[in-house]
Amino acid sequence: MLKSYTYPKFAYQRPPELDGGPAKRHPIIVVGAGPVGLAAALDAQQHGLPVLVLDDDDTVSVGSRGLCYAKRALEILDRCGVGDPVADKGVSWSVGRTFFGEGEVFRFDLQPDADHKRPGMVNLQQYYLEEYQVRRCEQVGVEIRWKNKVVSVRQQSDRVELNVETPDGVYVLEADWLIVCDGARSPIRAMMGLDVEGRIFMDRFLIADVIMKAPFPAERWFWFDPPFHRNQSVLLHREADDVWRIDFQLGWDADPAEEKKPERVIPRIKAMLGHDREFELEWVSVYTFQCRRMARFNHGRVLFAGDAAHQVSPFGARGANSGIQDTDNLVWKLKLVIQGDAPARLLDTYSEERTFAADENILNSTRSTDFITPKSAASRTFRNAVLQLAQKHPFARKLVNSGRLSVPAHYTGSSLNTADSDVFAGLMEPGAPMDDAPIVVDGRPGWLLDQLGNRFQLLLYADDPERVPLDAFAALKDARIPVEPIIVSPNAARRGGVRVLQDVKGLFAKRYDARDGTAWLARPDQHVCARWRAADPAKVRAAVARATCTA
Repeated sequence: MLKSYTYPKFAYQRPPELDGGPAKRHPIIVVGAGPVGLAAALDAQQHGLPVLVLDDDDTVSVGSRGLCYAKRALEILDRCGVGDPVADKGVSWSVGRTFFGEGEVFRFDLQPDADHKRPGMVNLQQYYLEEYQVRRCEQVGVEIRWKNKVVSVRQQSDRVELNVETPDGVYVLEADWLIVCDGARSPIRAMMGLDVEGRIFMDRFLIADVIMKAPFPAERWFWFDPPFHRNQSVLLHREADDVWRIDFQLGWDADPAEEKKPERVIPRIKAMLGHDREFELEWVSVYTFQCRRMARFNHGRVLFAGDAAHQVSPFGARGANSGIQDTDNLVWKLKLVIQGDAPARLLDTYSEERTFAADENILNSTRSTDFITPKSAASRTFRNAVLQLAQKHPFARKLVNSGRLSVPAHYTGSSLNTADSDVFAGLMEPGAPMDDAPIVVDGRPGWLLDQLGNRFQLLLYADDPERVPLDAFAALKDARIPVEPIIVSPNAARRGGVRVLQDVKGLFAKRYDARDGTAWLARPDQHVCARWRAADPAKVRAAVARATCTA
């Protein structure tokens, strides 16, 4: 047990299927009540899809484990209803500092632009995130069955059959669709004879969570070859409740069982913090890591997400963040397929887009790991030369890689995009995750991204909201796949039947390269899928058809 956190115990309830009757058919079953599985369940619920979650445990994750939640993940959690508790409890930060030996090499700021709702990163122990997600599931009526372990999976043409083991026996469930979020070792992946391919890194790292009062700022500090841990690296993060995460590189020859012993851990921490700094050891673990992924993430009616589909090293905070983005990409597509509004091949684009994102994460994670843990004397000499140069020369700082931090994937090559037919500046191209901006709606200040998501929306930028020809776009709201028109304007105004977002600081116009008459088609997961200098309903319908594989 931890000193700073009391683990909740969630009640096991005897499944009704054990008392006779046919196997109940569920539209969606999610396996795994970790951050990714719970995000999938909450996303499904807000799309109006009944969902059942199965988990073989009855509490949240042991130890702090996942820690850093990036801006994009926080924006997705906002739509799931848990963004505020995570941000309120967690430690917000944007600044990272890198040291070599005893000197600072350089620092970075993840969010140099002001006027975003969420910070670059929030540090929060994984057990808190899971607890908030579980409580949200309870609030909105998502059923979670604790101590329900899936022991076999049989896929049929129209359903997936599960055998589920409980303290009271085994029963059968059926699902139209199965979302698998059961972790890096994924028992279901193994049951289906599927594998992951990639690279295992020959190194070991010690995680030590300590409770202490310390004056250090809420920043990410990374040391190469510090005087207190020679020839290795160390990472320091602040967490909630005066808990601090310290990662010590150990080397491949380290004995995990020995290194976790307090008599080995405490001297390392004292060498780092000084013998006068008081602290309590909270949690210790030794880990290795790998950068691997499945060849594809959708297999018939079984869909893999998070660590079950792909794994990366912890440097860069890409694990849970990318998993949450998986579910954000998947669920809106699954809804259209379930409703019969899109063909099943739309789910192929889940694999297309998220394997692209996984490859991007694996590439960056591998580069980080190779820089942090050089595998030869020549590589170490090069690494150290880069670090020495970076202290005085800006060009070398771009070569320093202590973990390129998680950023959302830009699906610029996606088959769902409608290519530009006009000239635009900036990053908000088709496939890009949408940038936030401060707005005013109905006289109240707010944020652009809080107005978007869960459906297709057409943002119409107008200097004068009264001149937007809404009648031309009215039919889009009643289409089989509806599109909601929204007006964005630098001027305050009201128009019946449509939301008007006032671009109070002009940052929407700046970030989106907006001019009078410009329009953007936003996907349900807040990615741009088309933009025009002058939109017409026919172009919008064609773009929606392309984005849903119904063309």
